[in-house]
Amino acid sequence: MTIEKNCVLHSDDKKSIVYDLYYTSTPRKKPVVIFCHGYKGFKDWGPWQLVAETFAKAGFIFLKFNFSLNGGTVTNPIDFPDLESFAMNNYSTELDDLDRVLNFVISENSYESEMDLTNINVIGHSRGGGIALIKAEEDLKIKSVTTWAAVSDFKARFQEGTDAFKAWKTNGITYIENGRTKQQMPLYFQFYTDFIENEVQLTIKRAVMNLRKPQLIIHGREDATVSIKEAMALHSWNPKSQFEVVQEANHTFGTIHPWEEDKLPKDLLKAVNLTIKFLIKNN
Repeated sequence: MTIEKNCVLHSDDKKSIVYDLYYTSTPRKKPVVIFCHGYKGFKDWGPWQLVAETFAKAGFIFLKFNFSLNGGTVTNPIDFPDLESFAMNNYSTELDDLDRVLNFVISENSYESEMDLTNINVIGHSRGGGIALIKAEEDLKIKSVTTWAAVSDFKARFQEGTDAFKAWKTNGITYIENGRTKQQMPLYFQFYTDFIENEVQLTIKRAVMNLRKPQLIIHGREDATVSIKEAMALHSWNPKSQFEVVQEANHTFGTIHPWEEDKLPKDLLKAVNLTIKFLIKNN
């Protein structure tokens, strides 16, 4: 298996994107899977590397990346040393990051003998699921979209009208504690104003209702972070989608960070196997 870690996608006017590639060289070109992490997430969280290896063994090229303003850096993509970038992140930037990754995959000649560029698929976890759904609806380069524990409504998460929202608007900044690192992670009010300026594009319901490609929804029954009702909503907006419930799974499908075991937990393994089966069926 070939593993290319911490590769850098540079841009003249935007922050770099750090990514990993996993694949097994074969004479046959392989379908591509691009993985989008969630809020306060990163490409090296928990057992994502084991997920990547599992897809590579199953015959896919798996690319996982850090959103450019997720708070990581090229030299430290894990522990959020760049909180100013985190504060400036928003949904529009994450959509643009995914677009940059897609364009890189299409144009990178180094992998043309390995990648089947007619078969590019995206997977998104949690907030990354919402980004994946919006991009899949609007970009013909994407063949299918899979979400794991995805959110269904970005706007609802702002909790407009609450005291916390009013304080954020007044102060121009709010802070979210990172449970793992104990950092107080800042978020500027631009996050909300950017959403309002681009609300039509950033409405997940609109994207899913207009989606005309294979869609797989996987959600844990015991998800306390993103209710299974959100998965039900996604499925109701596109009845042609495939909806799978992992009965005892939580938001991270039984995983934590750091993940020190050498195998996937049963709930995440089930999500991975369901996704691989879905991708092969729609190949």
